[in-house]
Amino acid sequence: MDESIAILRAHEPAEGYYLAFSGGKDSIVLYRLAEMAGVKFDAHYNVTTIDPPELVRFIRREYPAVAWDRPPRSFFSEVEVQGLPTRLNRWCCEHLKEAGGRGRLVAVGVRAEESPARRKRGVLDDCPNVAAKVVLNPILRWKHSEVWEFIRAQSLPYCELYDQGWRRLGCVCCPYGSVAVRQRGLERWPGIFAAILRALHRRWPTRPLSWRRWRTPETMFEWWLSDERAPDDRQSRNAAPIWVTPPMLEE
Repeated sequence: MDESIAILRAHEPAEGYYLAFSGGKDSIVLYRLAEMAGVKFDAHYNVTTIDPPELVRFIRREYPAVAWDRPPRSFFSEVEVQGLPTRLNRWCCEHLKEAGGRGRLVAVGVRAEESPARRKRGVLDDCPNVAAKVVLNPILRWKHSEVWEFIRAQSLPYCELYDQGWRRLGCVCCPYGSVAVRQRGLERWPGIFAAILRALHRRWPTRPLSWRRWRTPETMFEWWLSDERAPDDRQSRNAAPIWVTPPMLEE
């Protein structure tokens, strides 16, 4: 904690930090540390339009001072243009989460423990995806257990989804999530997945050539949820569904 506060104080810009706030456990720790450090900051929630409703309500209720930065187009409208996001084409983060804070020093709640890529980051880094944006990672070396110890010690409110078995929060259909996590999200928030399928249906009559390896919007959607490799054109003609789509998602 002391080291993180010292980092925030040492790098404080004259205009204050752009504090990236997602409503997740790491960002509420970062928010509290910025308050304890006494540094100037303005917190921003980048509205993805596909965050869990419980998380959105939590931010609105517990953090009214956070600014809501809304994208030009919703995730569903972007699907009609970009297609479905994948691990190799993660346009969703670029368009919905990382655009804010250009020209600012952005404080984020990234931790090295979360992924091999994040272990390579430094406390002060250029943003890997957005030019003219520098990122400060004050809690980079914190462990998962330390985050929860701090939350409990400070009596910080947190989203109830953590108490319901969700280890990480964020976009309901993140391509980095496992098939099991996406299945669980599908069961919990079927309306979000239904809206994604409707977006595919809207674009289908004028779909690009790369989409034509799938016979229907449903088979494309099922592939996306499955983590299977995309079929080639010959496979797609005879491909059987690989995901059981609940009746509520049917047109």
